[in-house]
Amino acid sequence: MKLRRLATLVLAAFLFVFGSAEGQESRKIPRIGVLFASSASQRSPRIDAFRQGLRDLGYVEGKNVLIEYRHGEGNPDRLLVLAGELVAMNVEIIVTGGSSPTHAAKEATTKIPIVMTQDIDPVGNGFAASLARPGGNITGLSNYAPELSGKRLELLTEITPKVSRLGVIGGLALTPNAQTLKEVEIAARSLGVQLHYFDVRQLTDVENAFTGASTIHADAVLVLPSSVLISYPKQVSQLALRSRLPAIYYAAEFVEEGGLLSYAPNFSDLSRRAATYVDKILKGASPAELPIEQPTKFELVINLKTANQMGLAIPKNVLTRADRVIK
Repeated sequence: MKLRRLATLVLAAFLFVFGSAEGQESRKIPRIGVLFASSASQRSPRIDAFRQGLRDLGYVEGKNVLIEYRHGEGNPDRLLVLAGELVAMNVEIIVTGGSSPTHAAKEATTKIPIVMTQDIDPVGNGFAASLARPGGNITGLSNYAPELSGKRLELLTEITPKVSRLGVIGGLALTPNAQTLKEVEIAARSLGVQLHYFDVRQLTDVENAFTGASTIHADAVLVLPSSVLISYPKQVSQLALRSRLPAIYYAAEFVEEGGLLSYAPNFSDLSRRAATYVDKILKGASPAELPIEQPTKFELVINLKTANQMGLAIPKNVLTRADRVIK
């Protein structure tokens, strides 16, 4: 009887230990990697929005989800190394903040799901076969909205009514900018504005572009998407201010760093929506079959301090339409 009782106790202990280990394994906390090109401070609003999106879906950081953050600090060469770190940690998903981080993550892994918080041309960049069916390990959100470019030009003419020459600065060779440029040209013809183009492919092109715009006596500048420009928003906005050129941008980061104004997709909203992709993938969905979504919210951001420095009086009807005013 004693031997039988001892055997029963040993079996019960074994089942308890095995069952506890199995339960712990089943309750393994998922680990998410977040990869951004710039500094943590520059991207904090987007990261906060992503965290909020997770909280809205029941994920509490440190409790039922772990997040590993990696920032390139404006050094594109570091992104592949950082992506490799996340892959080595065996994260369940990598969330990326732009084309450069997505490229790095794509180079680092073909197996771990990658969720883009934004990309202007997912198909052209080779991240997806199509928006409806990405077909690989990458999905998420696109910030492609070429129709906004005509509206940006209209806003410039409201702020500086005597615009007759416009400098167009950005990645002119980028595939998605082709449609953007068409929209700009349509608006320019209707407004009687002459366009002058300045291509930006590397950092040295940025200062040359603003110098060129000043040389041809441009009245204002329209800044188009460019992976170079978005990596240096403060330097770009300072060049515009130093050149005394009113400039409108395609992302609010430029305005937050001293640029005049932007009209663009709400990138924080895109980051928040990225959490829904994380949730679906953690629950078993394949990124290959999750359609890439486009922006639905847009915002006008104006920096009044910069306007005052440039001696510009922003019309009241423009200010009342602003979603954010930086003073």
